Amino acid sequence: MRFLIENFGCQMNDHDMEKMASVLIDHGHSVALSVEDADIVIVNTCCIRQKAEQKFFSLMGRLQHARKRTGLILGVTGCVAEQEKENIFERLPFIDFSLGPSNIHKIAEAVENAKVNIRTEGFGDNGRSPSLFIRPHNTRNGVKGFVTIMKGCNNFCSYCVVPYVRGREESRPSADVLSEVREMAERGMIEITLLGQNVNSYNNGNSDLSFPQLLRKIDEIPEISRIRFVTSHPKDISQELIECFGSLRTLCESIHLPFQSGSDRILALMNRGYTSGDYLGKVEALKKQCPGIAITADCIVGFPGETDEDFEQTMRLMENVRFDGIFSFIYSARKFTAAAGLPDPVPQHVAHERLTRFQKRQREITLEANRGAEGKKMEVLVEGPSKNSPDELTGRTRTGKIVNFTGGAGMVYKLVEVDIIKGYANSLRGKL
Repeated sequence: MRFLIENFGCQMNDHDMEKMASVLIDHGHSVALSVEDADIVIVNTCCIRQKAEQKFFSLMGRLQHARKRTGLILGVTGCVAEQEKENIFERLPFIDFSLGPSNIHKIAEAVENAKVNIRTEGFGDNGRSPSLFIRPHNTRNGVKGFVTIMKGCNNFCSYCVVPYVRGREESRPSADVLSEVREMAERGMIEITLLGQNVNSYNNGNSDLSFPQLLRKIDEIPEISRIRFVTSHPKDISQELIECFGSLRTLCESIHLPFQSGSDRILALMNRGYTSGDYLGKVEALKKQCPGIAITADCIVGFPGETDEDFEQTMRLMENVRFDGIFSFIYSARKFTAAAGLPDPVPQHVAHERLTRFQKRQREITLEANRGAEGKKMEVLVEGPSKNSPDELTGRTRTGKIVNFTGGAGMVYKLVEVDIIKGYANSLRGKL
């Protein structure tokens, strides 16, 4: 049977989709190119923000009509499945199965059950979930790949639903992680992104390798040229991890370090566990250890009780750090979270005005940073044809910048040296 996975959300969701596809291929299924071509449609969901959840339910309405026409098998996986649990069958009575993130290893079983009209559900955190250990050996293409090193989160930030839908922190043994990375290296992969809701807590409290020690072990694998990781929590980033930047051959000079707000009062309401001063201290240490490091972040605007002065403090932190890029959003209340019950909601029009101003200024800072790259020589991992022109190639620098340049097809998946001749708002122009 042919399957299609519609995916919402982050890199963790992308990798979960890759895992499910691998399991289905192992069980004799093949990939479909469209809903019309599919016998099975799986929707892998995200509920971190309200917008993603709304898009999911809108898509399910359209798929319901497709199911009536073609009789396709229809399933839901991911965070919305876990959040809604049994209620999802009441909201979506036409689906055949629903699996939370810790149960995606059951995907082939769920499809087989659907063939004989047996509904499958899988929710909850099953201790050392088999889903954490799936190696998507038959879906990886190119020279870049993801490796999940841990799942879940113990921080319980007041706005975040992750601990409720992804469960508590659970780390894979370092020997298993290193085995997978070596296996990927043998197949020609040279860039590895390590995934976890809070990678800084990897093996916290265990006798196994710490996260910095794991990075050092991967750095010893000669075929690997680049290591990236997401996501870091500022309160847990250690001096040992900071010292890895600029000293490890493979560790890229970039870090995603969400700050969420520049106001200490709002950070306390968010239960983030650090102050703006703590955050700036970590940034200063990173820049001192690794000059030129690219720092990106997440920020929430319009959190309950956020005043004009709170927002101005966020603007000042942004000006102080001068991030290479920020993913910024208006706060949306999430089921189960403590912040959903906080008083003093920020009016939507005020939140939109703040976000517009924030994003406008960040775009200016990003453009300045990109223009600052002009005249420099940078290593680029070529990923394929440019979206802007089929006659050009595109790739990323070690700092995560997109570079478009003229080159031959034989350079795809290679590391090349490129002179940066122009910086734009969202990319760089290069020349071999």
